[in-house]
Amino acid sequence: MHPQALWYPYAQMKNLEINHEVVSAKGVTLQLANGQSLIDAVASWWCVIHGYNHPKLNSAVTEQLHNVAHVMLGGLKNRPADELAQKLVDITPEGLNHVFFSDSGSVGVEVALKMAIQYWQNQGKTQKQRILTLKKAYHGDTTGCMSVSDCDEGMHHMFNGVLMPQIFAPQPCHGSPADEAKLNQETEALSQLFEQHHEELAAFIVEPLVQGAGGFNIYSERYLKAAKALCKQYQVLLIFDEVATGFGRTGEMFAAEKAQVTPDIMVLSKGLTAGYLSHAATLATTQVFNGFYDDDASKAFMHGPTYMGNPLACAVALAGIELFEQENYLQKINDIEKQLKRELLSFTHPSIREVRVLGAIAVIEVHDASSLKGIQDFAANRGVWLRPFENYLYTMPAYIIKPEELSAITQAMTEWFLNE
Repeated sequence: MHPQALWYPYAQMKNLEINHEVVSAKGVTLQLANGQSLIDAVASWWCVIHGYNHPKLNSAVTEQLHNVAHVMLGGLKNRPADELAQKLVDITPEGLNHVFFSDSGSVGVEVALKMAIQYWQNQGKTQKQRILTLKKAYHGDTTGCMSVSDCDEGMHHMFNGVLMPQIFAPQPCHGSPADEAKLNQETEALSQLFEQHHEELAAFIVEPLVQGAGGFNIYSERYLKAAKALCKQYQVLLIFDEVATGFGRTGEMFAAEKAQVTPDIMVLSKGLTAGYLSHAATLATTQVFNGFYDDDASKAFMHGPTYMGNPLACAVALAGIELFEQENYLQKINDIEKQLKRELLSFTHPSIREVRVLGAIAVIEVHDASSLKGIQDFAANRGVWLRPFENYLYTMPAYIIKPEELSAITQAMTEWFLNE
């Protein structure tokens, strides 16, 4: 019998890494059971954007808990869900007027994919059942999400023969402004895929501006503008997966705003509830919504996560959005970006392939993943929690981080290479 009851994610359990026990947390600092303190450089997989144990968010959850913790949205409703839906419509790009809640980023993407396919089914265009996506994409770990993530090189390649076969476009090139020649080649390749496959394409899904778990590829806003034009030309829906990029991570409230492109469908999670509770929102334009709005009951969208619109999650999301509005978070993110650029962009080392920064994101990509072996413990010994993967050492901190705390993170990142 194996002694380990808890099965950890993304880990070979036979050779399990040390998992530090967190007993409390406040601000950007984790307190461990052994008495050690760690500055969290990755905001618990990028979601704890307001820091830990925030009094305003604590109060929102506590107050709602005394009213009702959960109620189904089937035949019933609750005020926090109503208010959050309207708030999301107000703060997202104009035209995204309808909100479907679910309980995680992966499920939010599944909702978007189903929504796109059924939209065309309801229009009688039953052949439009496939999705165009990008190489190096990552959209989640559930079955539909895996099919639109990179199955050749990504973590889910073993499921290649099981998943619905989708269509993959080349990965956009690094850099903004992008190399003109490369950008033209990429948009031309994308155009050819649209021309060849548009009759079977329901949607094109992208992580706008930054491909997250696929390697923190930061690419040009112009690529998204070209994608939007092609979607319009060939009658294909455009889906923005803003699970990672939404709520300020790229320097604007949403990457869609930064690119000045409004998708037909947008998925939000992670920063939506700031790590307090799992929740997601899939927003759609009125055009998409109207594709389901009919006297014919068979055209209804038949999806209903049990915890969608959970009052606790909606209440904390509303409080988090208030923090953004009241405390000038976009300026905080701008300051973080300037500091990350100042402290990391000029850093070089033979092991490093490239350093990239956008908003509150910084990544050091190395040539060989073996050059990062041991950095997690190295950083922890310097009071910083870093969790690299593959060839990428990155930070995506909470927006409330202080300059000296951010410097502790960047110093741990750079000192590792100097001590190799």
